[in-house]
Amino acid sequence: MERMAESIMNVATTLPEGVPLAAKGLLHLGSRAAVDQTLSRLAARGELIRAGRGIYMRPVQTRFGPRSPSAEQAIEALAVQRGETIVPSGAAAANALGLTTQVPVKSVYLTSGRSRMLNLGRQAVELRHAPRWQLALGSKTSGQAVRALAWLGPDEAPKALQILRSKLTETAKTELVSAAPQFPTWLARLVGEMAHR
Repeated sequence: MERMAESIMNVATTLPEGVPLAAKGLLHLGSRAAVDQTLSRLAARGELIRAGRGIYMRPVQTRFGPRSPSAEQAIEALAVQRGETIVPSGAAAANALGLTTQVPVKSVYLTSGRSRMLNLGRQAVELRHAPRWQLALGSKTSGQAVRALAWLGPDEAPKALQILRSKLTETAKTELVSAAPQFPTWLARLVGEMAHR
């Protein structure tokens, strides 16, 4: 078991900060049961952080001691590793665009994958499955606008659209109009009004 632990830690040290180590990616070292058991032991010893089911990360060493990788780095790496689209939630997008002064208390990201929780040290990050239309424009400003408007809902979105009209570039507006057929009717109507007024 110690030889496998050493092999796993050798793999972990080659990964950039925040890149998750998946149990499935270590099956060349032994059986799934042996890999899972060794990862559990490494997490119990504090050499790895268990972020979620089958997902581990190496703590970042600082002069003040080890800390968890940043949520942004971990999410970005997880998206690449799992082939998912993962973007900040509508509340975070609305805050980033200046449509609300509320700062989300919880870290919530929308994903094309299944809903789940990631534990990055003391920080819990929620991954929430979202409909395809909310993820269509990804991390672009136009994608943030879609998620922010969806979060605000049909009653608040028209006021927010007035603010967005001056903030969005022509390219972002064009992207919104192009993606509008995917949106719910109320949102498609709003986007159409913004583009043609």
